[in-house]
Amino acid sequence: MPASSPKKILVVEDEKDIQQLIKLYLEKEGFRVLTAATGPECLVLVAQDKPDLIVLDLMLPDMDGLEVCKRIRAAPETAIVPIIMLTAKAEESDTVIGLELGADDYVTKPFSPKTLTARIKALFRRLDRIQATGTTHYRYGPLTMDLERHEVRLGQEEVMLTAKEFGLLEHLIRHPGRVLTRDVLLNAVWGYDYYGTTRTVDVHIRRLKQKLPILEDAIISVKSLGYKLKEPTDGP
Repeated sequence: MPASSPKKILVVEDEKDIQQLIKLYLEKEGFRVLTAATGPECLVLVAQDKPDLIVLDLMLPDMDGLEVCKRIRAAPETAIVPIIMLTAKAEESDTVIGLELGADDYVTKPFSPKTLTARIKALFRRLDRIQATGTTHYRYGPLTMDLERHEVRLGQEEVMLTAKEFGLLEHLIRHPGRVLTRDVLLNAVWGYDYYGTTRTVDVHIRRLKQKLPILEDAIISVKSLGYKLKEPTDGP
């Protein structure tokens, strides 16, 4: 059986030293790495080379990372490409906006290449588990999930979710009626080596409810604990 081709990662960073450090470290870990220094250059490479994951700096010349993220998510052919955003600690409010626009994760500068690589590997493991699971279809009322096709439909209409939104919905729909703490959801969806805050979960829950109004009342916030998806009332 032939070996699978290495995952392709696009690193978008205008500081050349940081860009090259990330590139060298990821290549050492076996990834194929593309680089861009501006937003427009990133969008061209995303369309042409179709990376498996994008590492996107928030502060870029000409077009900032938030706008780049928004445009990537708006295009159906790139809407589900995982995005990890690089931010500075002073940009916390922009980080939340980035998550709301569809970024899957973020790493705060200064960071070690090891930390970034751990986040990337955790995200890929999550996607691999989705592909390898024995159950490939779920239903919750008029909402259906196809794990193999990475599709979510509300009735006949397909709803575009990011990788993390998809993983979060999958974990909720696998455990209806069960209270899932924010830490449990972080570990299950973002990976045990994720070092972000539980606020990340809240942002993604809010985005799921916006994209899938059927979940507005179905996902219940359990005070001081986490979230619970109501048991379906209309059968499988």
